[in-house]
Amino acid sequence: MARLPYLEAEQVAPEYRDMLKRNTNLHKLLVNSPDMARAFNGVGSYIRFKSKLDPRLRELAILQVGWLEKSEYEFTHHVKIGKEFGVTDADIEGLIAETDGKPSKLEPLAKAILKGAREMVRELAMSDATFAEIKQQLSDEHMTDLVLTIAFYCAVVRVLATMQIDNEPYYKEVLQQYPIPGVK
Repeated sequence: MARLPYLEAEQVAPEYRDMLKRNTNLHKLLVNSPDMARAFNGVGSYIRFKSKLDPRLRELAILQVGWLEKSEYEFTHHVKIGKEFGVTDADIEGLIAETDGKPSKLEPLAKAILKGAREMVRELAMSDATFAEIKQQLSDEHMTDLVLTIAFYCAVVRVLATMQIDNEPYYKEVLQQYPIPGVK
């Protein structure tokens, strides 16, 4: 049960109702502080719709954060979002294998991005070696977008956990195919 109320459109000033278009519990809770919610949504929207980073690689990085942090909400939402941007079941299986230190059929850049996300979650920062490996294939703009995307979703999973935001039933079906170890 969430620590703050989920607000419906009629409970929010008209100028903020656009933030509830996605109708997710995250957005319904964040609109308790509508100006902060707008800023938060701005970063998320930039990442999803305006970043020039390859969307499949972006979603793999986000999924890695959700998986490592055992964030049912983040992981399940981004499995569905990721599939809209080219993430396949084989990619997700590769992510799980890479996380477990097992070989996968993912291409080297995807493997390096997943490793970089794991390092940022576990060690705070991406190592010099991993950064350099990824940088061989990405521009400075793409590297900036990648690091900020991983960092933003590290924050998102902490918001979800601290606010105890409930996952919507529609997304829970993802856990049947990809159960997160340690998550009930």
